[in-house]
Amino acid sequence: MRKFMGLLVAALLVLAIAGCNKEPQPQDRFAEYIDLWNKQKFDKMYDYLSKDAKSNITKAEFTNRYQKVYNDLEISNLKIQYKKPKDDKQADKDKARYSFTAKMNSIAGPIEFNYKATLKKEKKNDKSNWFIDWNSGFIFPQLKDGGKIGLNTIKAKRGEILDRYGNSLAANGQVYEVGVVAGDLDNSVLEPLSKLLKMTKEQITKALEASWVKPGMFVPLKKVSMEDKERVAQLVALEPVQTRKVDARVYPYGEAAAHLIGYVGPITAEKLEKLKDKGYTATDVVGVRGLEQVFDERLKGTNGVNITIKNPDGTEETLAEKPVADGKNVKLTIDGDLQQMIFDEMGKESGTAAAMNPVTGETLALVSTPSFDPNQAMLGFSQDEWKKLEKNKRQPLLTRFSRTFVPGSVMKPITAAVGLESGALKPDQGIAINGLKWQKDKSWGGYYVTRVHSGSPINLEKALVYSDNIYFAQSALKIGKDEFTNGLKKFGFETELEYPYPLEPAKIGGLDNDILLADSGYGQGQVQMSVVHLMSAYTPFINNGNMIKPILFVDDKQGQVLKEGVVSPDYAALIAADLRKIVSDPHGTAHAAEMKGVPLAGKTGTAELKQTQGKTGTENGWFVAYRTDKQDLLIAMMVENVQKRGGSKVPVQKVAKVFKKWK
Repeated sequence: MRKFMGLLVAALLVLAIAGCNKEPQPQDRFAEYIDLWNKQKFDKMYDYLSKDAKSNITKAEFTNRYQKVYNDLEISNLKIQYKKPKDDKQADKDKARYSFTAKMNSIAGPIEFNYKATLKKEKKNDKSNWFIDWNSGFIFPQLKDGGKIGLNTIKAKRGEILDRYGNSLAANGQVYEVGVVAGDLDNSVLEPLSKLLKMTKEQITKALEASWVKPGMFVPLKKVSMEDKERVAQLVALEPVQTRKVDARVYPYGEAAAHLIGYVGPITAEKLEKLKDKGYTATDVVGVRGLEQVFDERLKGTNGVNITIKNPDGTEETLAEKPVADGKNVKLTIDGDLQQMIFDEMGKESGTAAAMNPVTGETLALVSTPSFDPNQAMLGFSQDEWKKLEKNKRQPLLTRFSRTFVPGSVMKPITAAVGLESGALKPDQGIAINGLKWQKDKSWGGYYVTRVHSGSPINLEKALVYSDNIYFAQSALKIGKDEFTNGLKKFGFETELEYPYPLEPAKIGGLDNDILLADSGYGQGQVQMSVVHLMSAYTPFINNGNMIKPILFVDDKQGQVLKEGVVSPDYAALIAADLRKIVSDPHGTAHAAEMKGVPLAGKTGTAELKQTQGKTGTENGWFVAYRTDKQDLLIAMMVENVQKRGGSKVPVQKVAKVFKKWK
């Protein structure tokens, strides 16, 4: 037994010694190298290179070259495959050759190639091992004989934003790029150039002293609109100022559609970090606001990329190619001419207006004033210009049609519809109302609901024609908090309106006490609506009680019902008849809009914006109107600060003028 155990130990010792003395195998070494390559550990890969390979490239050069190529080409999903042979017949005493396949994704699409690696047996630190006889062909085979990688980007053409008739609201056009010839700028020219370009002298000097600039080179400084002919002429008159035409985004309707369309600008580092996985690059422009921002991915398109190998003999071959895909056009239901007309009519007023076809739901105009020049915004505001816009008390950067406002008396037809449906209101029932102010009881303290027109009794028709606040305050109390809330929700309150342009949802606010409930009945309290939602809320009076969904795309289905049966057809017709009388009746609040041949129905409103009763506050004037004959145009307008200027008569006159012109 002892003899057997001794033999076993001896055998194991021999095997252990044999294992320790086993020489490294080339297939094992190459497998290790492949593993490092797949993990992109380039610095460690270098240690596997042969002496000859290392004599041609340093470790830093090797590592940096791989990293640069893989970064520039955005190499991902790298997979180097090598089938390890069971018995290495390909290896001789000092050399071994193995085939491998490289697959990867790049910025231009998939790349795949086959290549052969030669391994040499060399001594290192008195120990023999196998080393890869590396050359540039390992990166891409075409590089072995001195080829160079070329990366070409073909910019995608940005899709245009068009109105319903194909007129461009955002187009691909040209502007002048203004610059100077480096080395030729005289100090005497710096001052006038600075003023004309609205750049500081320091900004101009810094651009000219950039590291890439060499004497005689054209250095671009700023882009200028081709419409700014006088300034361009003054710039060209300065030596050595030059201009050249470059592609750029242009906005033909300028300020009239600035809030709706927005503009584009250079992509920021922060934005790029969020969008880099969607194909955006540092040289792209992106939508900064408006529909340019909302539909940026659709408009942008995808840049084409071509990776080539340029051979020493001048020939060129394609390694990978991704074709360019231009952005898609966005065609809106907007009527550019109507957009411009409403904007011009609003003039210097602060406010908002919107227009739609109340039967099809097509949005025909979305206006916000005051506005800004999107062409200049795209070219770049100076710091002073931007500060003036931001600090302007009239808030030209505010997109008013996307915001909610207290609606005032334009809310009353909605309250009437809710009251009729709930049974709380009887259209022919007259309510005794005495005097110009009213309160429910003494629990209201010094708070009263007031009205402008005296009279009693008051029925629904008179309440709408005369815009009687007291009638609708009492109506809201009769309806009750819960029924009133449910009725408003049928009209889409407290629900986000499904609309391409982001809008604030209509708010009911708190109805925690009778005063708030009463005030909400005539459009005060905490009720708020956007002008788009307001338009949609009036469509039941034209469409047999159905609320029509507003749409913004030409391809959208027309006449979609957003809320079915928010009011019965009979009650809808009843309210519609009263809306017509508000304009046609000589005592109606909108009688100033009565015109021969253009029959309008509508409702005025004055929203008082004050903190406490008895103190004078600002007022916003409202008017919603539609044609009763064609029923193809409805306009809602809100003008700010109409106090002491006629209140709602300000928007009434403006809307009437638009209808008169738009026959």
